[in-house]
Amino acid sequence: MHNPLRIGTRDSALAIWQANTLQSLLEKIGIKSVLIPIKSEGDLNLTQPLYTMGTTGIFTKTLDVALLNNQIDIAIHSMKDVPTLLPKGIVQAAVLKRGETEDVMIWKNHNSQSKETKIIATGSLRRKAQWLSEHPKDKVVPLRGNIQTRLEKLHKSDWDGAIFAAAALKRLELIEEHVEPLIDMLPAPAQGALMIVCRSEDNVLKQKINTINHSDSALCTQIERDFLRTLEGGCTAPIGALATVKDGMIYFKGGLYSLIGSQKEEIDVVFPLSQVDGKGASLATSLLNQGGGKLMKEFKQNN
Repeated sequence: MHNPLRIGTRDSALAIWQANTLQSLLEKIGIKSVLIPIKSEGDLNLTQPLYTMGTTGIFTKTLDVALLNNQIDIAIHSMKDVPTLLPKGIVQAAVLKRGETEDVMIWKNHNSQSKETKIIATGSLRRKAQWLSEHPKDKVVPLRGNIQTRLEKLHKSDWDGAIFAAAALKRLELIEEHVEPLIDMLPAPAQGALMIVCRSEDNVLKQKINTINHSDSALCTQIERDFLRTLEGGCTAPIGALATVKDGMIYFKGGLYSLIGSQKEEIDVVFPLSQVDGKGASLATSLLNQGGGKLMKEFKQNN
């Protein structure tokens, strides 16, 4: 194991916050580390919508290459950005304790919310589809960039609001006046969670990193990502999922949405921890059988 341990991270303010959090946890278990910031493809191209860039892992691929080339020892990712199938030679070493999972709407001012027809900004297919499902008269426009850049664009534009992840705003201590929690919007699978990866050959390092693993967060995100992987079939689609643990039970809700929000298929179940094995995939299969399969077929034909 390299000493000090080299942590690969994107160089945005949020990514550096995540890496510093990891660094503090490692220090508590006696591991010294340094941060190695690396720009991702997604960070370099800030104009093209993510879902049109033709690849998964646009925020993680550069770090994967650095890891496999032994330029870094571990990498930390926002888990919702990580492809459900990791590259050969890379394994999940730990999931840190999950933060807030919900999305929030930041309204430009106190009048924005009351408009009959609003302009809402987001770069997420999932957020767009779910918003239009409830607000079909609104117009949704694309929004890219880091958190601070997106907030600046909102306040300088003619938009009425923009959708953000609550965890990102809290972690960067960004305070906005007109914030509405979107409690009915399903988050992205693994939203609010942070994944640590290492090379599959580094067994000793993996065992050490696993000591900071948060088991409930790892379990819930695994269910959500299995659900996502089974639904997608290699195709990016508007999919939301959230699993939580309470009193020995898993509460799960997942959904698949048409691009303009006119159709949706959702599943909402509770099951014991003893039935968790393979549950994410089986729930996705159930959703496909109840109508989600038709939605996915239409989505792939149109994209």
